[in-house]
Amino acid sequence: MRIYLKISPNKVPVPFNYQQKLVGVIHKWIGNNRIHDSISLYSFSWLNGGKKVDNALDFSNGATMFISFHNNDVIKTIVRSILDDPDMFCGMTVEDITLARYPNLSKRELYYCASPIFIKRTLTDDNIKQYVFNDSEANSLLKETLETKMKAAGIEKDETLDIQFDIAYLKKRLKLINYHGINNKASLCPVIIKAKEETKRFIWDVGLGNCTGIGFGAVK
Repeated sequence: MRIYLKISPNKVPVPFNYQQKLVGVIHKWIGNNRIHDSISLYSFSWLNGGKKVDNALDFSNGATMFISFHNNDVIKTIVRSILDDPDMFCGMTVEDITLARYPNLSKRELYYCASPIFIKRTLTDDNIKQYVFNDSEANSLLKETLETKMKAAGIEKDETLDIQFDIAYLKKRLKLINYHGINNKASLCPVIIKAKEETKRFIWDVGLGNCTGIGFGAVK
């Protein structure tokens, strides 16, 4: 299930690396819930509508974003929390909430990033390796992570599932994101998904790749 938020203009400049602030707000709305410490069966977009002004972002006309959860009960909790406490950061507040039905995904194969897709794995020497759209392993790792989430959610394995970065997309690019002092390389590149509609709906909710719970991998 997905909700769309309409957000008021900011009162002070929004830093480029606002992701950590956004995560804090999402977690505030979720409340005391075990999902913070479990596999992330949710995703959310970055803010839309900002313009670069000097060394920050300005949302003079307000912003929009969405939050998606596989668990509908959590979405209902978030809606109640937002109504009770709509404040975000930099003077921004939620002005309106729209609950959205799933679009018809049965024949749709192309999906765009609403936040950069991040892929990582822990190697045998305990080092972390990050992967991006032009790495040969990237597509199979996207599928592997998704299948892990499907298993955690109790969804039957989809034998038709195939996920590929659309490397023919001319505007694909990498984005370096600093989160808690760690630099993360992520992909802004559409994906082509062939799967059952149930699987596509699951992806619509939980996103793709790693760390969707801290603002990576949401799709639209």
